[in-house]
Amino acid sequence: MTELARKLRVVDYFTLGWGTMVGVGWLVVMDDWLLRGGALGGVLGFAIGGALLLPIGYVYGQLVMAMPDAAGEVAYTAKVFPQAISFATGWMMVLSYFIVCPWEAVAIGKIASYVFPSLDSLEVYRIAGRPVYLPHLVIGLGLIALLTVLNYRGISLSATFQNWTTFGTLALFVVFVAFGASHGSAANLPPLFTHSGFVSVLLVLQIVPYYMTGYESVAKAAEERSPGFRGRGFFTAIWMAIVVGILFYTIVIAAVAYAAPWRRLTGEKFMTAVAFEYATGSHWIVRYSMEILSLLAVCSLPWGGADWWNASSLPYTQEIKLHRLR
Repeated sequence: MTELARKLRVVDYFTLGWGTMVGVGWLVVMDDWLLRGGALGGVLGFAIGGALLLPIGYVYGQLVMAMPDAAGEVAYTAKVFPQAISFATGWMMVLSYFIVCPWEAVAIGKIASYVFPSLDSLEVYRIAGRPVYLPHLVIGLGLIALLTVLNYRGISLSATFQNWTTFGTLALFVVFVAFGASHGSAANLPPLFTHSGFVSVLLVLQIVPYYMTGYESVAKAAEERSPGFRGRGFFTAIWMAIVVGILFYTIVIAAVAYAAPWRRLTGEKFMTAVAFEYATGSHWIVRYSMEILSLLAVCSLPWGGADWWNASSLPYTQEIKLHRLR
């Protein structure tokens, strides 16, 4: 049977977990987050929700340290449940990752059209009354092809690409937050809550698990750790991914609300970009920077698109696990 490569370090596991967690949601649906909770409600919702994930991350860290098995949840459930339960668990995990892949492919075309409006042309068909344009299809399929090639070439190239996209995303994020902080105003923050305080936080809290899932991806690459890798590194990578994820989401929500009067911008196509345009007064610089940032964010969805990587690796590792059980 084919052996998995053993080349990953702690930083690689961190970028895998964080990259799976943070995609383009903060660019595309920021208006929904702020309408749910308001400026402070959004920040508190992600802060509390992220903190509630830390005990789960702790359990995952302990499981990976005890059982560094690429099958992940398949291996863990196989220890205490019948094989059928383990098999079903594996396929549920595959579907949970796979369902995100088309969304990201569609998102990159939508974001590209924000920079180049001419891409909204050559309608091919409609779904639920919404047009699907040929340029969007070409861009989305091109992205899928790129990520497929990267993953096919092996873990070393994929991990290097993942590291560049993750830290590139974080670097540009810092730049935009700095611009927003220097040009924004506290007068833009109200309303701090869109409903009562409790309801506002609760409405944001209920979506946090979706946007912060991904740290568990570390387990799927456990057998690809480099020689001499300490088991404690898995735990460190998982907690780092969650903590940095909490900081990322809470800071970007606060930055967008601080940069511009967000309540007036909720009807905009890409509220995050429009808010920074408002704060800096620069149209094209923000647009092109946002396009680069969104491309990096999509490609950092692990390893040439981590959700792509997770969805494709799980069936393979599940077969390995079933082979070992025979």
